[in-house]
Amino acid sequence: MKPLLHILLLVVLVFGIISIWEMFRTRRWLPSFGEDHPETTHAVVLKEIQTLGKLELVKYNFKDVVEHEIVRPWMPNPKAILIVQGEATGCLDLTKIKVSDVNTEQDTLVIYLPEPELCNYKIDHSKSKVYNTEFALLEEANLVQDAFKEAEKQIQKSALDMGILEQTKQNADKILRPLLEKIAKKNVVFRYRMKATLAPLR
Repeated sequence: MKPLLHILLLVVLVFGIISIWEMFRTRRWLPSFGEDHPETTHAVVLKEIQTLGKLELVKYNFKDVVEHEIVRPWMPNPKAILIVQGEATGCLDLTKIKVSDVNTEQDTLVIYLPEPELCNYKIDHSKSKVYNTEFALLEEANLVQDAFKEAEKQIQKSALDMGILEQTKQNADKILRPLLEKIAKKNVVFRYRMKATLAPLR
């Protein structure tokens, strides 16, 4: 009889220990006042306020295969091959327009616009990837970073070579002129200030 009682007591003790452990593990012994929820504290500081007056009028999208290589005289050349996608944006900075830039000539409104700008050019890293690297070893991170920098410079150059600034002027005429003519009830003509180039003094 006693051995059976000892076994029962042992079973009860084991189940009791397991139950207590589960209560502590799941924190069921704590009073419940609702479900747990995360709390995040921020300390945001406003550093600068900028007036945005740049009107984006054209965007070029690029896709490029970039091969970046470091040429070495006695060792294999580290090389990175990237598949890059990026964009460049042409815009007009409307904050540069002055009152003197707007003139009326009979039934025509003449507006001198600021020169178009390449206001943004960048690589879309979410759509770009490293295709392959060779002989990079410990230099791989720097090699890939330099390759992306060169790819970004090429996006800038390609956009300018392909006439993004002239396209910005054309789109300004297509988009802005009808809108302003409807508001002003007059014909609108856009002009640009001539850039003077001075010959170097001898």
